[in-house]
Amino acid sequence: MGLSELKRKLKKYVSPQRAKSSLWFFKTGKGEYGEGDKFLGINNPDMRKIAKQFFAVLSFTDLNKLIKSKFHEERLIALLILVFKFEKTDTANKKKIYNFYLKHTKYINNWDLVDLSAHKIVGAYLHGKNRKILYKLAKSKKLWERRIAMISTFYFIAKGEYKDSLAIAEILINDKQDLIHKAVGWGLREIGKRSQEIEEKFLKKHYKTMPRTMLRYAIEKFSEEKRKFYLNK
Repeated sequence: MGLSELKRKLKKYVSPQRAKSSLWFFKTGKGEYGEGDKFLGINNPDMRKIAKQFFAVLSFTDLNKLIKSKFHEERLIALLILVFKFEKTDTANKKKIYNFYLKHTKYINNWDLVDLSAHKIVGAYLHGKNRKILYKLAKSKKLWERRIAMISTFYFIAKGEYKDSLAIAEILINDKQDLIHKAVGWGLREIGKRSQEIEEKFLKKHYKTMPRTMLRYAIEKFSEEKRKFYLNK
């Protein structure tokens, strides 16, 4: 089995109706964040099924082609395959997958592509290592690289490590993009699930000036009384 067989199998999952609705859902209109993206109309469970079938046999040469596909779903399948490979391989190959991922950020160009892969590859690889690359990505001019920076830290949050997440949240706190506001707010909310005290220490410093969307995401799990306190600034 190879790339041609993967694409052949994908055809039975294609849905023109889903593809059409995806154009709206992923904001593909002129000037929107997903401008020009194309869809086959395949749902996530089916993409995962295909990725699991092919992750052990698809080469990096094939993945290099797949991640550059004009079709959103094919790029996502490439990323899911990378995640499955990363989880099943040794340290040397984890580094190869990590480097491949960072080399192809141009094609990791929508929120779902980032959110289903960044913490599982970049975050997982950097755990216990120098994380300065995340600070470089957080300052990137590219929206998706900034989101990769924040989402990657979710791996650390799950391990009870919040320092880098909070530092990157500070870098991104005045970002102009709503998708970054959501990612940062989401990260703060995840920290708050584990330590509301740490999250509130950050919020008390920034809640009066941080974007409203970011704040709403961050306090979503708070009591109604606390939410009112932060929203009535």
